[in-house]
Amino acid sequence: MTTIQLHPEHTVILSCSSLLLHVEAAQTKMHTRFPVVNLDRRLHAEPKRMRSSILETLEALPPSCETVLAAMGYCGGSWNHIPLSRRVVIPKVDDCITLLLHTDDTPHGNLKEAGHMYFRDCDTGAYSIEGMKEEICRTYGMEFGTSIFGSWFQNYTNADIIDTGVYDCYSEEYVTEAQKNADLIRCSLGYVEGSNRILEKLVSGQWDAQFIVLESGQEMTEQDFGLSTQDINTMQY
Repeated sequence: MTTIQLHPEHTVILSCSSLLLHVEAAQTKMHTRFPVVNLDRRLHAEPKRMRSSILETLEALPPSCETVLAAMGYCGGSWNHIPLSRRVVIPKVDDCITLLLHTDDTPHGNLKEAGHMYFRDCDTGAYSIEGMKEEICRTYGMEFGTSIFGSWFQNYTNADIIDTGVYDCYSEEYVTEAQKNADLIRCSLGYVEGSNRILEKLVSGQWDAQFIVLESGQEMTEQDFGLSTQDINTMQY
């Protein structure tokens, strides 16, 4: 694997807001200091809106930006048919969950298990299971909202906290919150090993088979990610 030398004045990280803590940790560990442009994770629920935001953000970057490091995944089709005016490097994964579940250099498009809901450092407050239920009930009323909520999670059996080593997922406060959310969807709470390896490799220019590297003039498509239909899920974000 060849390591690419990147220059801070010509490189930008385009990050989903759900990964900001992990991007910061990766930059600290790999001694990089690239500016970060944030994409609101709420847009993931509607890939067309996320795609529009990606296009607008790419178009607004200064001409001096030669390389965009995308700290996210395919995210429900958000990157499909995105034309590129500069080099873009993105992990070859379906979403941010799979990105954090990688623990070695073996490429995997989707590492999520059926029936498993995954918790991260950012899945709190409005982005927690509890926050999701409250929002649904505000929109549709308590009775119908509760019914919708139940139907969404009826096939889940496990709630897995991803231990990437970046945040304290064993603190009493975090575990209490996670358990409360697991109980809401009637799931058993546990842990699953993860890591920050892919983001560390992304920011340090160690781009191997786990990454898609496209140059200016090319267009990113679903085929670049090698995903099947069942891999493209907008539920997890």
